[in-house]
Amino acid sequence: MRFMPIRNKPSILAQKSSRLTKKTLRWLIVLSTIPLFGFVTAFGIAPHSPSLHEVEIKEVVRDLYLPEVLPELDASSEQSFWRQETIRRGDTIAAILDRLDVDQHDKRDFLLAARDSRAMRQLQPGKIIYAQTTADGSLLTLRYFFGNEELFLMEKTEQTFRMSEQKIELESQIQMKSGTVNSSLFAATDNAGIPNSIAAQMIDILASEIDFHRDLRRGDRFTVVYETLIDSSGEAAKTGKVIAVEFTNQRKTYQAIYFQSSNGDFGYYTPEGESLRKAFLKAPLDFSRISSGFSNARFHPVLKKWRAHKGIDYAAPTGTPVKATANGKVTFAGTQRGYGKLIIIKHDDQYETAYGHLSGFAKRLSNGARVSQGDVIGYVGMTGMATGPHLHYELRVNGVQRDPSKIALPTATPIAKKDLVAFQNQAESLLSRLDIMRNLQLASND
Repeated sequence: MRFMPIRNKPSILAQKSSRLTKKTLRWLIVLSTIPLFGFVTAFGIAPHSPSLHEVEIKEVVRDLYLPEVLPELDASSEQSFWRQETIRRGDTIAAILDRLDVDQHDKRDFLLAARDSRAMRQLQPGKIIYAQTTADGSLLTLRYFFGNEELFLMEKTEQTFRMSEQKIELESQIQMKSGTVNSSLFAATDNAGIPNSIAAQMIDILASEIDFHRDLRRGDRFTVVYETLIDSSGEAAKTGKVIAVEFTNQRKTYQAIYFQSSNGDFGYYTPEGESLRKAFLKAPLDFSRISSGFSNARFHPVLKKWRAHKGIDYAAPTGTPVKATANGKVTFAGTQRGYGKLIIIKHDDQYETAYGHLSGFAKRLSNGARVSQGDVIGYVGMTGMATGPHLHYELRVNGVQRDPSKIALPTATPIAKKDLVAFQNQAESLLSRLDIMRNLQLASND
């Protein structure tokens, strides 16, 4: 229903008694407005019902000023909104347009115009598509940064879509933000205007020092220095990496500095130059549960007999990304008996990891390929002897499977002596920035 503005000053017709019984009458005035017709009525309600002969009735007319009722916004107005959608594994551009609530007519025209687009065939999980739409779902603009800093741009001109794909020059700008945890870390980073991708990096960088699931407390503080990549028009194209972060958890402060060494290796270090990255990740999956632990006697669900289980099984949906737990070289990527699709990575002369029952391998992964800790190497499946989707993970020491939870794993290498001076100079500058932001935050809280 659409309401029209009421511009008159309507009058109220009320009842009022001039002569009452001995008992005082209390009046409750109830106003009822009907904006559609512009009428206003008032009713006097008494707790008792005296005889009409005892009450003298008079008409009283008073003005009642009502605020104007503004008309509703037209849903087909030209007001537009920018929205974004993260690309999921197996996504299609049609599915993304549906999540962006693009109307079916524009969706059909867009798919027709972009049918030969290289960018639309390179939808990379984790990247973001930005779309400008009207309230009724008309698609005005769509942007997607793909490949090596290339921009796919689709703009509506009258009733047609104009498409372009071009290489862009991105300029790095440094952002500094601070926040305080009141409910959750992501709520705090949202309040501070920090992108979710940066918040996720903060968690990853400090995961060996802070359990972000159990250790966070109200009042914990953080400061982060990170990159934002700007295009030629001055608009933020995407977020880059965290350069420095400070997190005070339960009154203990942790700091991390990004540094790339002279041989090309990079990572996050304490101000003293110690690596914050353990040599091996605690698990090869981000979110999962252990469905079967390391054991010398387990009833095998397929073979139906007791046998040793020399690894850890992580239950997860098919397609869940599997990460390399340490830097190394792929020595096997193929199918092997009960393991199904299997990847084996050699880390050094002593350590080796294996990842079994995979549904598939990451693109460009092959025997001899070098991988870094945290790289996606494959995807959870149920190939080989498996009754459900899960990852079978093994840590092998000198060729023998060992329980990762009960073995002391090596720590990552600290800053090399030849890079120590360069690191100290970089760390000094970044620590000064962290100090400035921390002091500003504390001053604002006082």
